This record gives sequence, structure tokens and C-alpha cells, in this order.
Amino acid sequence: MQKNNAGFLEEFKVNKYDREYQVWKREPLSVELRSPGVFEQKFNYIHYNPVRAGLCVHPEDYYYSSAKFYHDGTDDFGILTHYSGN
Repeated sequence: MQKNNAGFLEEFKVNKYDREYQVWKREPLSVELRSPGVFEQKFNYIHYNPVRAGLCVHPEDYYYSSAKFYHDGTDDFGILTHYSGN
């Protein structure tokens, strides 16, 4: 946008500490995880998002997902802990 339409880019200017422009609407969705079933549904939803988007074949193939940790114990980031389902 800077190269082709700098005037249009100015419509996305924001006063944020971590960015100069923002082109997406920031509205986080809060969902109460009121039961193990709801938690697991959201858990699986997050892990299967890259598969549905065509970024990988299996959830554990997507590098930026915790699915690999739950598949084979690999923690590329050194920050994950196991959800036991209890």
C-alpha cells in the first residue's frame, strides 16, 4: 500500500505502541470454557484450523501449533504443558 496507494494506507493509521497501521478489526472473542467438553471442542477447533485452511494435512504438521506436542511430545517452543482433561 505504501508503494501503490499511500493515501489509502493512511486510513489504517493507529496510535498503538506496537504498530503504526492496523488493517484488521480487533475484537477478541471470549468464550467461557465451562466444561471439559467445551474446552476440548475449542481445543480441537484451534488445532484443526490450519488443516481446514489447507496449510497442512494433519494438525501436528503445522509448526506454530501445540498439536505436535499432544501428538508426540515435541515442544519446539519450550513453554507447553499438558492438558489432562480433568
